[in-house]
Amino acid sequence: MKTIVTMPGDGIGKTVLPEAIRVLTAAGFNANYIHADIGWEFWCKEGNALPKRTIEILEKHKIGLFGAITSKPNFAALQELDSSLKDKGYVYFSPIVGLRQYFDLDICIRPCKSIKGNPLNFIRRDHEGFEEPHINAVIFRQNTEGLYSGIEWTNPPKIVRDAFETHPKMKSFKNIKNEDLAISTRIVTRNACRRIIREAFEYAKNYGYSNVTICEKPNVLRETSGMMLQEGKLIAKEFPGIQLWDTNIDAQMMWITKNPEIYGVIVAENMFGDIISDGFAGLVGGLGFACSANIGKDVAIFEPTHGSAPKYQELDPPIVNPIAMILSACMMLDHIDEHQISSKIRNAISKVIIEGKIRTFDMLKLKGGADVFAKGAASTFQLTDEIIKNLSN
Repeated sequence: MKTIVTMPGDGIGKTVLPEAIRVLTAAGFNANYIHADIGWEFWCKEGNALPKRTIEILEKHKIGLFGAITSKPNFAALQELDSSLKDKGYVYFSPIVGLRQYFDLDICIRPCKSIKGNPLNFIRRDHEGFEEPHINAVIFRQNTEGLYSGIEWTNPPKIVRDAFETHPKMKSFKNIKNEDLAISTRIVTRNACRRIIREAFEYAKNYGYSNVTICEKPNVLRETSGMMLQEGKLIAKEFPGIQLWDTNIDAQMMWITKNPEIYGVIVAENMFGDIISDGFAGLVGGLGFACSANIGKDVAIFEPTHGSAPKYQELDPPIVNPIAMILSACMMLDHIDEHQISSKIRNAISKVIIEGKIRTFDMLKLKGGADVFAKGAASTFQLTDEIIKNLSN
């Protein structure tokens, strides 16, 4: 029996993760679930949103399901730290980013596939009226480097400033005082580029995609984006049946609302991958349908890409859409070769959406609040119940 580490985290993570487990159990997946602490509560009480005990549990069991995290800027985080811990050098750092870096979960996979019947699917006007293109894009986001590497300074140390001053472009900032200067670095390494691009091509080959797109900005970010594109062109030679496309992130965000159905697998650095995956998610129903996997050589963690949405946490019954969390659990099943169960769950979700009788507030395009039930919205629990009912249909 598999052991799965469950990390509900903050806000609605505590709502949707148990719903995913309900579906997994009803679909016939037998597992041992072990809770692990993570999130804002542990930052406030312990000065660490990612306690060492959680890392140790994941080191042992390798597979995790994660809910959602509340993250705030460091100055705001310090204000909420327990008074006994203040002024002791604690610095807030996103625990999910910490997990990715600690376990080298460098491959982030974010499928964005439209489900027939979803009222939130992207539609566009054509010469005859309106059409709804079928979208089936999968974003491969480099998960540990780029702008999310965490190497940045406000009021940089002299040694850092001196190093940057060796670059001729720093002449524009020579009169800026150190305390008025903030620096973030975008670091890309060749091996990490090769690994994620190769994984993207292998995925395209295995699942029948005809193209892989490198989505970067090499015309401006000549070194970092340039390295991604250079390695993409080299690796593409090993996959003659798959076309290599390259786009600039800004233009790509325009094109996804013109012809999103032409894109298959897309590869990008951390920040650009985050942007493009949220853009595609908006075309297939929004963050309530956006699932993801964080995969390393030894450990894998699966999570919805929505945030903790604390304004919805206290609503009883809950109103949030659990499908992103359930689809993330399906990605976990695929990772451990439980494909039959994952297909069974995805089919049940599709049946519920096509039937259209049970929809949460987001699918009805309502503003979230306790009044959504009076307007016809289903609760989180009702939607889960409907998915479970359709597992056997």
